[in-house]
Amino acid sequence: MKDETVDLGIWDKLTRAVTFLLVVAVVVGIGYLCVPLMQQNERMRQRNLDLEAQIQREEDSARQLKASLDAQRSDPKSVERLAREKLGYAKPGEVVIRFQETSAPAAR
Repeated sequence: MKDETVDLGIWDKLTRAVTFLLVVAVVVGIGYLCVPLMQQNERMRQRNLDLEAQIQREEDSARQLKASLDAQRSDPKSVERLAREKLGYAKPGEVVIRFQETSAPAAR
């Protein structure tokens, strides 16, 4: 038997071109579907980083408030300092001087 190849002419070339174009269309379609998901993933990742930073700030604030509360509960000097600053209290014989801000004259 002889090795005979049948020349299909243009149909063979068209079949290859259509197959190639289908592969390209599938790849483009997958890309078209994946790009919005990747963008959403990036937005969510950035939001996650922002929330983690906010959690860290809130935890730092909570630690500071807890330290201040513990100091007010256990340290009499802390309570005295707070009363002097916030309430204007003074020890007997001390003079308290309060400074007031003057309002700026209205521009005419």
